Amino acid sequence: MRANAILVAAGIFLSRLAGLIRQRVLAHYFGQKDVADAFTAAVRIPNLLQNLFGEGALSGSFIPVYAALIARKQERVASEVAGAVAAILGLVTAILVLIGVLATPLLISLIAPGFEGEKRDLTIALVRILFPGTGLLVMSAWCLGILNSHHRFLLSYAAPVVWSAAMIAAAIAFGGLPLPRLAVYVAWGSVAGSALQVGVMVPPVIRLAPGLRIRFDISSEHVRTVLRNFTSVFVSRGVVQLSAYVDQILASYLGTGAAAALLNAGTLYTLPVSLFGMSVSAAELPAMSGEAGIDNAAVRSRLDAGLRQIAYFVVPSAVAFIALGDVIASALFQTGRFTRDDAIFVWGIVAGSSVGLVASTLGRLYSSTFYALRDTSTPLRFAVIRVILTVGLGLIAAFQLPPLLGIEPRWGTAGLTASAGVAGWVEFVLLRRGINARIGATGIPPSTLARLWGSALIGAIVAWGAKVLVGTEHPLLAAVAVLVPYGVIYLGLTMVLGVPEAKGALSRVRRLRR
Repeated sequence: MRANAILVAAGIFLSRLAGLIRQRVLAHYFGQKDVADAFTAAVRIPNLLQNLFGEGALSGSFIPVYAALIARKQERVASEVAGAVAAILGLVTAILVLIGVLATPLLISLIAPGFEGEKRDLTIALVRILFPGTGLLVMSAWCLGILNSHHRFLLSYAAPVVWSAAMIAAAIAFGGLPLPRLAVYVAWGSVAGSALQVGVMVPPVIRLAPGLRIRFDISSEHVRTVLRNFTSVFVSRGVVQLSAYVDQILASYLGTGAAAALLNAGTLYTLPVSLFGMSVSAAELPAMSGEAGIDNAAVRSRLDAGLRQIAYFVVPSAVAFIALGDVIASALFQTGRFTRDDAIFVWGIVAGSSVGLVASTLGRLYSSTFYALRDTSTPLRFAVIRVILTVGLGLIAAFQLPPLLGIEPRWGTAGLTASAGVAGWVEFVLLRRGINARIGATGIPPSTLARLWGSALIGAIVAWGAKVLVGTEHPLLAAVAVLVPYGVIYLGLTMVLGVPEAKGALSRVRRLRR
């Protein structure tokens, strides 16, 4: 498990690093102005298609079936299933891309109703450019499902590097143009990057599945199983995405920069979720799919080990975002049109997100366990509860609290993310209770959690003192002076307190130094 998780984490790290560089470049040129809001909304709208039909839905429906066939040495049947799924996915995606391009003005009214005038017109133009590229990214998720099932994790998650690189190249090449025109060229760079991302994944997929034939065929029971599971996972993912899009809708009413800041904060927030939550979940799903229903003790053991591994890295991430988020945001984004005030705003939003960071990340692994058990309906029910709570609490936190507290309306964006964090904890508790009823007691011992949180809090106190001494005039210098001691103290204390995962982290650090 650990070796596979490391490969996934390495691939995700490369793609997220490229993503951070991409966001820094875009922040340099766009700041958190109207054009930045328009580009942010434009990226989010077609990405709904990718998130619904792409990695999340395929991971929960296609990988369990395909990986089980591979584990049973039924490669020919697995290739037939993969080809049929590709044909169905391609057809549905093409239809939805066409509808999306034609119905873009309606989508803008639904997703960003607070946008008006030139801001709305620019968003419409950008969405129509981005939609076809997003369709390509959906097919890259199909490639990812095959690669992961064959334990080819590194390429699966590193491939998005070329997508970010294409956008970065477009931004730098046309950076001297007026901002609206620059946004258009960056959007075309995104489409080119989508094609490149699929292009680097297709050759190894063909090698791993030499009998692959893309043809529309739903006669196979395995294909029908994928489609049945896909429907539940699709709805589940849709419910989760609905929460994010409700945030986007509300942010469009919270003033200039709110939508862009929400995306920048999301870039930070999803980094530990992807590196640690997704890496372990993606590595474990194929393995648990092969063991589910045969050896629940093995599934339980894998789940507990994965939870501890995730918590070791996500707990200090949450504490760092809450206590030191201004240092992190400044180091990553403060350049060009992106100011110190913008960094403080992003800090508030990411601190709100961190309320539920641990719960959301651990919840990914619990959801993957349900998928491995071929149960896609239970996570759906819990996701619906999460969204209802998120929307209800978000409306109060975004629009009622700022006037009561006497702060600017835009700070309601931080209330949105905090309300989602609270709802994430409710979903996590429900997921854990459901799994425990199926395979026996699981979870992280309270003593281990106490050692993790205590070590992170002590490290944050020392790091805060370093921040006061160094100041914030030089963002990169401040980040080194503050975050390095924080990480060293956390690692050292967890080693002293006997947290097993600390030894593994130290071993990886030593290998990197060599």
